[in-house]
Amino acid sequence: MPPTLASLVHHSALKLTVRAGEDRLDLPVRWAHVSELADPVPYMEGGELLLITALKLDAEDPEAMRRYVKRLVEAGVVGLGFAVGVNYEEIPGALVEAARKEGLPLLEVPRRTPFLAISKAVSAAIAADQYRAVTAGFAAQRELTRQALNSGPEGLLAALAAQVDGWAALYDASGAVVATAPEWAVRRAARLTEDVRRLRERTAPASSVVGGPDHEDRVELHSLGTGRRPRAALAVGTAAALGTAERYAVHSAIALLTLTTERSRSLHAAEQRIGAAVLRMLLAGEPDHARAVAGDLYGGLLDAPFRVVVAESVSVSSVRVHPDPHPPAPARPSAAALAAADTGGDPLGALAEVVESAAARAGEAVLVVPDGERLVVLAGDGGAAVAACGEYAAALEAGRPEQAAAGDEDELVLGMSGPAGPIAASAAYKQAEQALSVARRRGRVLVEHEQLAAGSVLPLLADDAVRAFADGLLRALYEHDATGRGDLVKSLRAWLSRHGQWDAAAADLGVHRHTLRYRMRRVEEILGRSLDDADVRMELWLALKATSTE
Repeated sequence: MPPTLASLVHHSALKLTVRAGEDRLDLPVRWAHVSELADPVPYMEGGELLLITALKLDAEDPEAMRRYVKRLVEAGVVGLGFAVGVNYEEIPGALVEAARKEGLPLLEVPRRTPFLAISKAVSAAIAADQYRAVTAGFAAQRELTRQALNSGPEGLLAALAAQVDGWAALYDASGAVVATAPEWAVRRAARLTEDVRRLRERTAPASSVVGGPDHEDRVELHSLGTGRRPRAALAVGTAAALGTAERYAVHSAIALLTLTTERSRSLHAAEQRIGAAVLRMLLAGEPDHARAVAGDLYGGLLDAPFRVVVAESVSVSSVRVHPDPHPPAPARPSAAALAAADTGGDPLGALAEVVESAAARAGEAVLVVPDGERLVVLAGDGGAAVAACGEYAAALEAGRPEQAAAGDEDELVLGMSGPAGPIAASAAYKQAEQALSVARRRGRVLVEHEQLAAGSVLPLLADDAVRAFADGLLRALYEHDATGRGDLVKSLRAWLSRHGQWDAAAADLGVHRHTLRYRMRRVEEILGRSLDDADVRMELWLALKATSTE
């Protein structure tokens, strides 16, 4: 505790007597200052005990004293010490009355007590308080370090909450609550998610204060991590502003959690290297070797059905958008996914962050491997990581108008395989690549391979190369029909749609079947291909479909 007016009054060597403001003696004293100026306010910072002898004051003038005391109170002076027996044998009544009216504590200083003794007493008390704060801070640091080593972040938060007589919470990079202490603080911590996300948008290190006198508590938010974007955040809730000892404890917690975060980054990099090796073995058809290398690192991920997600960061201008005639119902993005959709210029890194955070909250194992310009994710089928991919993709889809308006150059494209096991990992990877190609073609953020199997191959014909092939294959027939010498294209379409049944196709065209046979012979002559060849019939049918999509 810093020195107060009460502690100075009770100091046996000073012999101070209270003449006014008895109910405000609990105010802390930041310093003791001597000034005989008629207006010392310009030289005050607030919190001082002002010591005077009234050498230049008319202390018996009620109006002058009223103005003098009022200025002191407005400047934040916490008390006035008046030395008697120097210029006045006792404190003038005008000053006593003005001090009582303004509520300013007025202390009578006896002649035998020099101002220097009061200043020394204040200075010694401040030094002792600072020493106690530093000592308490070192003790808190030792306790926080011990808890961090023995119990991890949860133990550290519990120790910090006890040190500040409040509560503490740890958030991940997406703003989700990771841990709280005590447990009852979970709801309070959850209400600060939006504030944590706003803090995340600022360059680290960053901090902010939420709440105040009108709220149930005062909360300090601090970013964690040494990179440009915070990797986590710490919230500390207390009933009042932190004191010096509590501030030491909070700073120690920030340092320890940041160290843990940076150490986690190193471990994460090592895990990624192991993950890359495990992925290569799976794709090479060596699941047993992959399990041996992975050990317990990925839990039962390699023994249960999983999905493979392949993601790329592509230029918006390179995305070829073709209408999808059967688009899936868009998933509704969660608030967390919408907030995480701010990629910060690193779409693949943002996706990895979202997936890993979701898996960590759910206690799932997930394999995330950067692969050149791609990111490969192997996650349990039906788990939180797979769901997070879908929510994140929906959030990116929802934010595309804003992205286009901002002129962003890169966007994320994802392809997801169907459920697979370790033996079929290579096939699942190919499925994800196929889905990725379709997502890029259709201008979608995410396409699942199962959607392709449930849909139609016809939308895939909406490609310039396919259309060019179709136009070249059928051009001679279109030119023939343009001369008015027959309707070969229409006849070919009817014949193929009826699987070569002459009577049914002729009925559809309203011509005799001999006429249709003649037209098909002309098609063979013009194209130089035999309609008895199944591959030729397939190519012609697809060419007709491709040209009909225009």
